[in-house]
Amino acid sequence: MQAMKNKFKALMLEQEDGELMAEIRQLSLQDLPAQGVLVRVHYSSLNYKDALAITGKGKVVRSFPMIPGIDLAGVIVEPAGSQFKVGDEVVSTGWGAGEEHWGGLGQYAKLDADWPLPVPDGMDMRSTMVMGTAGLTAAFCTLAIQDHGIRPQDGPVLVSGAGGGVGSVSIVLLARLGYEVHAISGREDLHPYLHKLGAAEVRHRNEFSRESKPLEKASWAAAVDTVGGDTLATLLAQVRPDGIVAACGNAGGMQLHTTVFPFILRGVTLQGISSVYAAMTRRERAWKLIAENIPTDFYAYLTDHEISLNEVVKTSDELLNGRIQGRVIVNMLD
Repeated sequence: MQAMKNKFKALMLEQEDGELMAEIRQLSLQDLPAQGVLVRVHYSSLNYKDALAITGKGKVVRSFPMIPGIDLAGVIVEPAGSQFKVGDEVVSTGWGAGEEHWGGLGQYAKLDADWPLPVPDGMDMRSTMVMGTAGLTAAFCTLAIQDHGIRPQDGPVLVSGAGGGVGSVSIVLLARLGYEVHAISGREDLHPYLHKLGAAEVRHRNEFSRESKPLEKASWAAAVDTVGGDTLATLLAQVRPDGIVAACGNAGGMQLHTTVFPFILRGVTLQGISSVYAAMTRRERAWKLIAENIPTDFYAYLTDHEISLNEVVKTSDELLNGRIQGRVIVNMLD
């Protein structure tokens, strides 16, 4: 009976002869790393990076076998000398989980004691996974715009990849803070969703995913770019003097074909946003921004799917093919 209690389900990635295999397996607690805080995972989430890892369409995983999942929220089972107590509810994002270390798509996980944070006041475990790495990244982008000194009265802010997790949360946060937000999307069916999130206007992605001129009409006080490639180059050419582009994605391409003109003639700042190894003080500030500015009813609206572990592989394909809006939550208790 005790042996059965030590069993749990996890999605395991293996590589054999260059081919990726993803399957649900039953593991024991003894299979987990020897060191770390033991967490019973209640929820995880499915991010773009997770989908790349699970489908093998991106070189995300550094070693095999691997339990993917860069996010998790759960309850402390063994504190292992950390500051936590048994039963504490925690959230963890990034830190190489699902890439270098076994991640959140297993019903139990072992984490370095410095990785988890207490679930923020005003949130629960599920809502932290509605946010996850995508929400945290959106909060970092929003803070970058604020810290740059851009105020709502300085002009509209543009958000690319608006239907995705980072884009969706960025729209909500910026709109709640008083900014006039314009969204970029290639799907007309998403317009009602994006307006509900707070977008004042929705622009078609074809306006931006093109070869840009060195400088174009200065239209935006700031921008959040989740796409990269030609879209990022166009945004840089259109941002107003002393504006900022917070860039965090490359779904539209890794190459950036631009000139120095936006930087030396308009003083535009291009700030890269990465959340994987962000300092704890930055994380705490970002979670506070989320907790104080995302209305409770928006968590349901931001979540397109809540799925079980058995549905993760199929949903990963749908996510990469652009058939998902908002966030995908994985219920690990199911």
